[in-house]
Amino acid sequence: MKLRTTLGATVGALALILSTAGSAQAAQGEFHYKYVDGYGQERHVTLHDPHGGKCINLHAVGDDEELPGYGPHNNTDAAVTVYVGASCQGAEWRLKAHGKPPKDTLEVRSVRFDAPPVK
Repeated sequence: MKLRTTLGATVGALALILSTAGSAQAAQGEFHYKYVDGYGQERHVTLHDPHGGKCINLHAVGDDEELPGYGPHNNTDAAVTVYVGASCQGAEWRLKAHGKPPKDTLEVRSVRFDAPPVK
């Protein structure tokens, strides 16, 4: 009987850990940036609840052969490092969680979000 109770408690604890592990991987909130498309039109992109801890090459600007994005705004619960180069290379800047937007002169091609705080 004790073995069954212990096994049930262990399985329940494991299920709880696995169900919360995914949410700890994503920064909660939105990250915004702008870019100019091939037709000269300014476009706005939003990443919703971006994945933390890995390099993200940004849509339409994440290649060193393309014009970089600009005006990043971090409105997530995790700090982010923005990079001028693709694949999180080159000059970098840190943006605070829920920080004020920097000037549009800050260029960006890739980002890496810190692992968000565990709640």
